Amino acid sequence: MPVRNADIADLFDRMAALLEIQGANPFRVRAYRNAARTLNGLPRSVADMLAEEEDLTRLSGIGKDLAGKIAEVVDTGHLAALEEVMREVPAGLVDLTRLPGLGPKRVRALHEELGIREVTGLQRAARKHRIRELAGFGAKTEQRILESLSRHSPEERRHKLADVEEVARFYVDFLQAIPGVKDVVVAGSYRRRKETVGDLDILVTCKTGSPVMKGFVEYDEVDEVVSRGTTRGTVLLRSGLQVDLRVVAQVSYGAALYYFTGSKAHNVAVRAIAVKKKLKINEYGVFKGDQRVAGKTENEIFKAVGLRYIEPELRENRGEIEAAKKNRLPHLVRISDIRGDLHAHSDATDGHDSLREMAGAAKKLGYSYLAITDHSKRVTIAHGMDEKRLRRQLDAIDRLNAKLDGIRVLKGVEVDILADGTLDLSDSVLRHLDLTIGAIHSGFSLGRDKQSERIIRAMDNPHFNILAHPTGRLINERRGYDVDMERVMEAALERGCYLELNAQPERLDLRDIHCRMAKDMSLMVAISTDAHSTSHLEYMRFGVNQGRRGWLEPEDVLNTRPWRDLKRRLARR
Repeated sequence: MPVRNADIADLFDRMAALLEIQGANPFRVRAYRNAARTLNGLPRSVADMLAEEEDLTRLSGIGKDLAGKIAEVVDTGHLAALEEVMREVPAGLVDLTRLPGLGPKRVRALHEELGIREVTGLQRAARKHRIRELAGFGAKTEQRILESLSRHSPEERRHKLADVEEVARFYVDFLQAIPGVKDVVVAGSYRRRKETVGDLDILVTCKTGSPVMKGFVEYDEVDEVVSRGTTRGTVLLRSGLQVDLRVVAQVSYGAALYYFTGSKAHNVAVRAIAVKKKLKINEYGVFKGDQRVAGKTENEIFKAVGLRYIEPELRENRGEIEAAKKNRLPHLVRISDIRGDLHAHSDATDGHDSLREMAGAAKKLGYSYLAITDHSKRVTIAHGMDEKRLRRQLDAIDRLNAKLDGIRVLKGVEVDILADGTLDLSDSVLRHLDLTIGAIHSGFSLGRDKQSERIIRAMDNPHFNILAHPTGRLINERRGYDVDMERVMEAALERGCYLELNAQPERLDLRDIHCRMAKDMSLMVAISTDAHSTSHLEYMRFGVNQGRRGWLEPEDVLNTRPWRDLKRRLARR
């Protein structure tokens, strides 16, 4: 079983966090973080690349030393350098750095002053009011830590969609190669493209006598076999992910796929419709009395109860059944509808690749434009740009556009929204941009009203176009700041601004419910990747998935527009 990219990226992220706690050279820390980002964004397995003797140093952010460490993990499953650091710094401290308000310096202080080594020790110290006694902490910080811990724990039981995707792909490929196997599909919340997945539900059709169940439980990544029968099996993988397998008859394939895709609320509502028609729906089919009347395909299931086919992403019982009855289901946005990406970074700040490389990668994806939106000066850790550097970049973009064919690089910036709602750069430079993306990277603890007012004041600036990652959340790591989304959306609509759906798999910010809210208000959303390398541009599919869950159609998405139309919409009156 080859080592997954996500496994190596996790080791590198852990290494970066431990080095940061240790107070190591920040450039070394950044190198590991950049490499982890690159690995998470790759469409191919680095194990396969090494097997084909490809040079990993050609990858963005991967030098000779890190390429060697990747090869070491692929060959041995271990990273010796990480194990060495773990002998000096407790590995449990990494989990603490993922809590809001606890950076590496504070985690180091907690460890050195109070001997805290992991989350349970932190919780115990906070409850005994020992943290408030430390210099630089205080009672408010202690209370925020307790609140963060109470929110943090339950989310850890679910896995980010992007992390599960690679696991699912390998498992499906493995099962597909077993003799006699016909169909292999992942159902459940994974198929509905929820941002987090509790477990994997895999359905298989196969010939009689196929050893698929034997192969399923003997898969290399299996840590524990929970149960094994002739048609059902459950295993736990080394990553902690539970996987359930169901072997179904071909005649029931559509019914099983529908049933195990869910959601439960959606299925219950559709079954109620079936009962009124004197039908019964289960995982084996649709029955009238003892006679099966549908079951081979999902289309048959919906047709039997008088509904149009409902896309998996919509099956949450949030109005999709009523829309199907009235033939008013949305024509959901697709990746092919996207004309360009409106949030991307270059190596001028914390990106990995040059302007030309980013433009070339966007062109290969079929885009007609790409906005380069590097950080403003407030984000010092990302080497954010002041006005002088930004003007130089604008000149460089003009020179590049004069040479490019088939793709336009848009001049933009991700400008910080300061605590008082002003922007980190002056209007004298912002007026020369094609678009300005406003973002919050600090001051997360402001109250709901003050945070909302801060954002709305920023939108008052006539050069403001798009609010980036509107809640600041990181899935399973940071809840984000408290903000009145309805109020912010109304303000955006009044001012001719837009909200971003950030497609980075650890963000997926807007949530699906907020996408639906924006649609209902006729507020357009920009689906952008926040790419920090050429490979990150491919994250667009995660944003499109999230947009589909929020009922977004092509006309609801800003960057489905051709450049002339987009330019008109960005020009605030």
